[in-house]
Amino acid sequence: MPYDLPHDRPLTLRERIYLPEVLAGLGIVTRHFLRNLFFSRDANPDILARKGLSQNVTVQYPEEKQPYPPGYRGLHRLVPREDGKPRCVACYMCATACPAQCIYIEAGEVPGDPIEKYPTKFVIDELRCVVCGFCVEACPKDAIRMDTGEHAPPSYERKDQIWDEKRLLRGAPVSYQYDPWLRRGAPSIPPADLEKMRAAAKPFHTVATDEASQTPGFSVKALAAEAKSRGR
Repeated sequence: MPYDLPHDRPLTLRERIYLPEVLAGLGIVTRHFLRNLFFSRDANPDILARKGLSQNVTVQYPEEKQPYPPGYRGLHRLVPREDGKPRCVACYMCATACPAQCIYIEAGEVPGDPIEKYPTKFVIDELRCVVCGFCVEACPKDAIRMDTGEHAPPSYERKDQIWDEKRLLRGAPVSYQYDPWLRRGAPSIPPADLEKMRAAAKPFHTVATDEASQTPGFSVKALAAEAKSRGR
């Protein structure tokens, strides 16, 4: 709540001297300094739950970490197929939709297949990324997700924030029944592995929600139910 400071009131003698106010400010700083120096605090990383004599709320990162809210999705990852290769077909839709222009892709043709493409280079500049999720929405193959629950780790050099396809490719493999390499076959996939991928494939959902990609730790329905329960 803002203080009501009348502008037409003349300054008192105490306010014109300034010294008493300066001493009062130094007293407040000294009191907080001594309290945080000699008294401990709760190590609970949740700032809102801190209690005790000390009012220090500094999180001693990385030993202490503040928990993320349920709706936090995290940074990117490239979704692998059952054979370990990325689901990405190098269509450039994520790079086109990116408002920060932080995605760089170089496409290459699969040997023996004049139709299928794959990314020979897939780079994301995490320093430029605004974590908007447009790349996930634009991807037609569910090849990129933001479900890691991680933020960009600290680094001393800018090059450490340039993530390539080797660093991005991780997580559980995903296969859909309408994947083109499963429907028409792929010369780069051995027949035995191709049959295993077809057996593990699941039908593609008709409703484009986060439940369709089965993003762990994030559910639109769960968050809506939680908000509805709080409103009651």
